[in-house]
Amino acid sequence: MAFPEDVLTADEHVELHLHPHWKAMVRPVAVVILALAAVVAGFVLLPQTNAGTIGLYAIAAVALLVMLWLSLWPFLVWRTTHYVFTNERVLLQHGVLSRDRRDIPLGRVNDHSMSQRFIERLLGCGTLTIESAGERGQSVLTDIPRVERVQTMLYELIEANHDKHTLGDDEMREIMQEVRDGAPRAERA
Repeated sequence: MAFPEDVLTADEHVELHLHPHWKAMVRPVAVVILALAAVVAGFVLLPQTNAGTIGLYAIAAVALLVMLWLSLWPFLVWRTTHYVFTNERVLLQHGVLSRDRRDIPLGRVNDHSMSQRFIERLLGCGTLTIESAGERGQSVLTDIPRVERVQTMLYELIEANHDKHTLGDDEMREIMQEVRDGAPRAERA
């Protein structure tokens, strides 16, 4: 369930790897506690007769199904959702049985914004929206932990990527001089 490192290019490295905020697991944990409490209550309160034993098995079976449906599945979804920020792109991957992944090259990010509701501010999470050039446009990343820091880091990654792929003033002067002289540096030497 870990993010596969083999999807990265040779000179690419992970800057930040996140799962959705832990608040996504509050309800599944509460379901487990309530299901276990129901089984314990059934054990304590049901009579020690044949009917009581059958009732206890029924309660345990329902509790197990509810835990699988409302606890295990959400945990697997949470665990297999990856928000990966590298020095070249943003990778969004999710899926338990099937897998979907979206790669957004940093050079294509047009805009990014974050929003937090009151409760999200208290919990330290929020929503990050990344708008990119292309037909899919916006990607909304919900329940991002420390969303303010993630947005700042994304900005820094975009700027570093832009600087890496942009010529500096000295390099531009050299190219302009080569154009004026009519010969590249290699031929002049």
